[in-house]
Amino acid sequence: MIGSLVPRAVAALTATHPGLQIGLTGTQPPEALELLRTGEIDVAIVFRYDDTEPEPPGVRLHHLLDDPLYLLSTSPGQTLPALRDATWIAGCERCRGHLLSLCADHGFEPRIGYVSEDMVVMQALVVAGLGVTTSPGLALRAHHVEGIVASELPGSRQHIYAATYGEPPDPPATTALLAALAEAAASIDGDPPAPGSQSDPPS
Repeated sequence: MIGSLVPRAVAALTATHPGLQIGLTGTQPPEALELLRTGEIDVAIVFRYDDTEPEPPGVRLHHLLDDPLYLLSTSPGQTLPALRDATWIAGCERCRGHLLSLCADHGFEPRIGYVSEDMVVMQALVVAGLGVTTSPGLALRAHHVEGIVASELPGSRQHIYAATYGEPPDPPATTALLAALAEAAASIDGDPPAPGSQSDPPS
């Protein structure tokens, strides 16, 4: 997510505001929101699903885009039900919860054989034939290993937000960053699908 969205926004922002200093810290959404609450950061980029718990009081969410989720395997036309007996590669607890929910909707619990939060590692495991996994579209735009077949999961989305804390108005620098992020998100939304992807896998 960060690799596809943030560099575009920061590059555009530094071009129009050359004196503005911007730093970047990578962490999971709960930790990012805590850094936001304590004032250690001004903006957090977070993802959530439809069933994600509401954010803590004081957090304001600015919607950037809805990011499709993809099923990653080495064969075209794969679906979740067809992979009920496969070995699965799971990410962080937050991501895994959504994977478990998706699989439960199709009547099975995934057999998780590998765990990693690194999308490069996860894709390498898939290409090696060791398992299958899911991935947000933004992660695929940032890194797509040759041999990966990405089949879009219909109706499954990550909702991407920029989060700020406290009552409006935001400081001018924060407002400028939010605008740059929104512009970057709009440009990504119009990008072509990741190479080798399938937007409508068979049911």
